[in-house]
Amino acid sequence: MTIEMLETELAADLRRTVRAFLTERCDPGTVAEVYDDPAVASRELNDGWARELGLAGLLVPEADGGAGASLAEAAVVAHAIGRHAAPLRFLTSGVIATTLVTHAGDFELAAALAAGERYAAVAFPATSSTLTSGLEASDASGAEHAGTVHVSGTVAGVMEADGADDLIAVIGSGEDTTIVVIDPADARIAPFLSLDETRRLADVTVEGAAARVIATGPEAEAAATAATLAGQVALAAELAGTAAQAFSTTLDYVRTRVQFGRAIGSYQAIKHRLADLWLAVSQADAAATYAAQTAANWQHGGEDLHEAQICALTALAYTAPVAVQAAEEAVQLHGGNGMTWEYPVHLLLKRAKAGELILGHPANNRAALAELLELPTC
Repeated sequence: MTIEMLETELAADLRRTVRAFLTERCDPGTVAEVYDDPAVASRELNDGWARELGLAGLLVPEADGGAGASLAEAAVVAHAIGRHAAPLRFLTSGVIATTLVTHAGDFELAAALAAGERYAAVAFPATSSTLTSGLEASDASGAEHAGTVHVSGTVAGVMEADGADDLIAVIGSGEDTTIVVIDPADARIAPFLSLDETRRLADVTVEGAAARVIATGPEAEAAATAATLAGQVALAAELAGTAAQAFSTTLDYVRTRVQFGRAIGSYQAIKHRLADLWLAVSQADAAATYAAQTAANWQHGGEDLHEAQICALTALAYTAPVAVQAAEEAVQLHGGNGMTWEYPVHLLLKRAKAGELILGHPANNRAALAELLELPTC
């Protein structure tokens, strides 16, 4: 199937709407406040994108109260969020958890997530390339029907578990995969300070907690695979957005910052650095867009899963280091201003550096990509 790389009118409208919302609600000052007071990333702020814009149900089928959109549209939203380093639960609840629940067949929870009534977090280590929690279930193995199991264990570094209404865990792998929903009240959630406080991490511990089974076996495995793919696509788009914002902010700055009687952007050394960065950022945008379109085609039955996974891993492995490069260049080319707390480029650097490690380090993702392509690895 042909991949359409040009932005559609619908995508352009969605991008404008989301960016207008973020400009109003998530200015750099508001984002910076999250580091001093996590409550700034409040439920009220999240309700804006979830309910007012109706983006919580973007990936939920229309029959279940959602918009029935594809990952191509989700990538547009993620790209805008990445530009603002916004402290929103879109990646964790709106993409990964929602996709997992929808494919697992829990339509009641999917409808609640789509309506913005609840926010969910998937209990897996943020740096893991899979959604497997590592928790142990007393009686999940071989279960064929939805029921209740008891789970125990600790998951380190779970994204946005604090404040979630539901914790979703993937237990086991392959045909032994089980997906369960845990009440956060039955878990010990311990947030800790991390580099990027716009997406808080917490250690989650459960000790014999009752968990509701929503999928088992091949169905659960397929749901986890779909949610992983969705997360990779959205994260790649978000990182591409962060890179684009770092570049555009720096370009604007060097055009107006005067040193020795001329704009610093007129110096050849600066021109060459920005030219190289523009090329890398443009390629990151293209990789993220292609991955999103390929994944959308897979959702509509036009591409096979293998091809979509290849494109998603390629995009994520490429956009992550580019986002870090762009943010580092932004800090350096802003000179002394870039080193200050008051100037917002440090927010982009923290978001990029933390995002580089989510869903697998680029080196691990490149190794996984080589395996998918059946290439030899060192």
